[in-house]
Amino acid sequence: MSNQITLYQHGTLALLVPGLLTGTITMAELLKHGDTGIGTGEGLDGELIILDGKPYHIHGTGDITIAPDAFTMPFANAHFARYSPLAELENVDEADLNQQMISLSRARNTFFSVEVHGVFSNVQTRAAVKSNPPYNTLAETAENQSVFNRNQVKGTLLGYYSPELFEGATVGGFHHHFISDDHQFGGHVFSFHLDKGDVSYQLFDTFEQHLPVGNKQYMEHDFSNDDIAGGIHQSE
Repeated sequence: MSNQITLYQHGTLALLVPGLLTGTITMAELLKHGDTGIGTGEGLDGELIILDGKPYHIHGTGDITIAPDAFTMPFANAHFARYSPLAELENVDEADLNQQMISLSRARNTFFSVEVHGVFSNVQTRAAVKSNPPYNTLAETAENQSVFNRNQVKGTLLGYYSPELFEGATVGGFHHHFISDDHQFGGHVFSFHLDKGDVSYQLFDTFEQHLPVGNKQYMEHDFSNDDIAGGIHQSE
């Protein structure tokens, strides 16, 4: 049962910054490590949210499909869901929710996941359009992204919290993705207001970092001149 408290991550956010966007893990392989998760496709191809073992792919067009087993990703998180109810919250924005999650979970210095199901308003998400090699930097690629808005929508917010000291391997702080109950709207979350929702969380005591050692570009890249933190936060 040890995998129940392990957060699995393929790749690092740092490798996306200089444009190492080649897919280095398949969806079939990722799903061996969890039934819940987030990620992005090769070439920054949209956004992924995995719920109940189903990998939803939010395309740059806004369309949502199920990603096939052969779908590849440069970066993804996955875990086996065993959430515990934490709170029922009403009328909170993203900053409020994030702050309450840290306070209620008492887990500032470890990894945890948050899942919120309810009614949201003023939700803004994004999904990048897939680019082709040779890849540009993350900041340049992310410029070619679609932004989606919903005034009010019922759905699920899935997020991961990473301690600040893991900045670079992850986004220090929260990283949220969203999908509506009708599977017509979703993506990487820019902002939201939670009208009313049930908040659950899952604490991890183990962070399993898997690196794409079979990828020559990754193995030979010199990250010392890359502005990792700046690149991550510019795109997030």
